[in-house]
Amino acid sequence: MGFGILLDANTQWVLMGTLLLGLASGVLGSFALLKKQSLIGDAMAHAALPGICIAFLLHGSKSIGWFLVGAALAGLVATYCIQSIIRYSRIKEDTAIGLVLSVFFGFGIVLLTYINQGKGGNQSGLTDFIFGKAASLVGSDVRTISGIALLLLIGSVLLFKEMKILTFDPQFAKGIGLPVGVLNGILMSGIVAAVVIGLQAVGVILMSAMLITPAIAARYWTERLEYMVLISGAIGAVSGVCGTMLSTVANGMPTGPLIIVAATLLFLFSLICAPRRGLLSKYIRERKTRQRVEREHVLEAMYDILERRVSSGQYVKSIKLDEIIAYKSMDTNAVHRALSQLRKEKHVHIHHSALRLTTAGLEEAYNVTLRNRLIEIYLANESVYAHINIREEDILHVSEGVLAELIKLLKLHGKEPLIIPRSSKRHKAGYRAGWEGNK
Repeated sequence: MGFGILLDANTQWVLMGTLLLGLASGVLGSFALLKKQSLIGDAMAHAALPGICIAFLLHGSKSIGWFLVGAALAGLVATYCIQSIIRYSRIKEDTAIGLVLSVFFGFGIVLLTYINQGKGGNQSGLTDFIFGKAASLVGSDVRTISGIALLLLIGSVLLFKEMKILTFDPQFAKGIGLPVGVLNGILMSGIVAAVVIGLQAVGVILMSAMLITPAIAARYWTERLEYMVLISGAIGAVSGVCGTMLSTVANGMPTGPLIIVAATLLFLFSLICAPRRGLLSKYIRERKTRQRVEREHVLEAMYDILERRVSSGQYVKSIKLDEIIAYKSMDTNAVHRALSQLRKEKHVHIHHSALRLTTAGLEEAYNVTLRNRLIEIYLANESVYAHINIREEDILHVSEGVLAELIKLLKLHGKEPLIIPRSSKRHKAGYRAGWEGNK
């Protein structure tokens, strides 16, 4: 068949419809996700089926307009039922959604079976609403979908500030006089409308994924709502176009499931490759943290060993590998990795099969030891310094007064690091506390 079929006018209409559907679904899905109402879209999609069936029974023939009206009314009734169950009973929201979803969808299946068993029921085309069939869309259908999608996008832009406040702080929104109930109703109506216009293309079962998957994927890329909405809309639009094109060039492949597959692949890419929240960046950060911790543990272990030797009057610069490994039962592989890194940094060198700290390494080991002991003494007296809110990595960069107090506490508890001499001779008395006295 090839890509030449993309030049077909009907295919272009379907592409435009799925693009706008994906864009609108992604935008509204962002608000639903952040308001922790992800299951609402699923409930609306499943609840739409009995509305479509009732519309067919009343009208007597297939009509996309009547189907959309029936689906919208059924979705709104389902929303009202969910809210009523939550308000007037002890049932929680997720349970209420699951209950309404199951009941409405079961009722819809019963009506669908009744219609299909009737005269001309198999020509009603209602089965297409279960999994979606974008190929059955005609020009008038696409114009309806595109028009509603554009209205949803325009409404989202005009009410963005209000929806932002409502999403993150509904109590504040109520306090400044925003009509919270009306705004919630508008959002729910928008979600219902997005679900309804997507039913014929994506289907009842998969429409909730069209709402939520782009939003989840976008959440990995940003911390700001405005960017999340844009990214989510873009992911939804790309998913719609890719799914439609794949179903067009691959003979017999359904459009709806392919749109969801495309959205899922974009989600997986976001899950792995997003710069701050992705698994790859998380692995890199954790690996760097582990390397830093291992490096600091080895430096501290070497400094403690030398410190003990100085205290006992038997100072020898060379340290055996087994001594480091035996220190607090350190992991052998971790010690080897840290020593390899320290050798590259020229903080450690090997002399006659033994390890020695270089001048730079000795200074770095002192700083690491001092910082870790300051952190210990700070945590032990955290209530005293609670008003300062010191971060552990900044313990050496606090004000001189606070640092002097912490060092005083170190001296009081006998934990102040000794100054390690550069040679094997005993260190001279009178060195000032801190590495600066050893320069």
